[in-house]
Amino acid sequence: MKVAGPFVAMVMAECAQVGLMIVSKEAMSQGMSSFIFVLYSNSLACLVLLPASLIYHRSGRPPLTWSIISGFFVLGLFGFLAQAFGYTGINLSSPTLATAILNLVPGFTFILAVTFRLEKLDWKATGSIAKVVGTVVSMAGAFTMTFYKGTHLVHSPPGFTNRLLSQQSDWVLAGSFLGMDCVVTSAFVIIQALILKKYPAELILVFFYCFFVAILSIIVCLVAERDITAWTLKPSIRWTAVLYSGIFGSAFQVGIGTWCLCRTGPVFVSMFKPIGIVIAAAVGVICFGDTLYLGRWDFHLVNFCQSSIPCHSCTF
Repeated sequence: MKVAGPFVAMVMAECAQVGLMIVSKEAMSQGMSSFIFVLYSNSLACLVLLPASLIYHRSGRPPLTWSIISGFFVLGLFGFLAQAFGYTGINLSSPTLATAILNLVPGFTFILAVTFRLEKLDWKATGSIAKVVGTVVSMAGAFTMTFYKGTHLVHSPPGFTNRLLSQQSDWVLAGSFLGMDCVVTSAFVIIQALILKKYPAELILVFFYCFFVAILSIIVCLVAERDITAWTLKPSIRWTAVLYSGIFGSAFQVGIGTWCLCRTGPVFVSMFKPIGIVIAAAVGVICFGDTLYLGRWDFHLVNFCQSSIPCHSCTF
């Protein structure tokens, strides 16, 4: 279990993240603000994590110092930026593109881990060479999925109207936001690893992370979202997305990732990101009728056409 546990846990976390991307995309396509989505989901996660963290760490809790709390705040700041960049990129594109760009996270994390001496780089060791090659391949794959469109691998079913992912997308702008998300996420993982060395109480760390993300979200929302209707949870997909994000996204996924990070290190946690692209591709093709290319995905914009017959000019 010590060996298999982190593997199983990270696969479950990636499944939860793909689901989070899908429900958040649907909620934002129904007009929900990404900042309000971050606020509600992290606030709900705080309500779940507060009693859970106190029960799980009811004995042997390390003392909280101002230095540790300051580290929690910095972690929350990076987490807020990562969510802001990530949801903006998803809103401009799709969950499938987001999971493709996340292939950059292992590379950036490995570079930062070596820089901060959390990972040793030995050019004579096979493991180190494999990590370097994997870093280059993952980055090349992310850029390929963003900018290159090859031949069809899987076509969408005839007459299938993709309501969820049928928006015209600015792939370059979306890719830029998602790329910034990857950089910030990699830094987030490194900061998390450094804090866990001083304060190895995983759920308490995740609680304070969500708490500070919620506080920062309130400040931004009060400035950016002055329309009172933007704060409502109607239609129901908004409430569903917030509920899923708070429990399975912020609480479960981040909690599992932190637990694995404490036991395996940042590179191990980040290297599971490419699994998300397989999960997202399967869900997109089976459930949403995506057309899969050798390269990036295409989404038919039949909802925006005046003609009832889809044509090749309506793909991006």
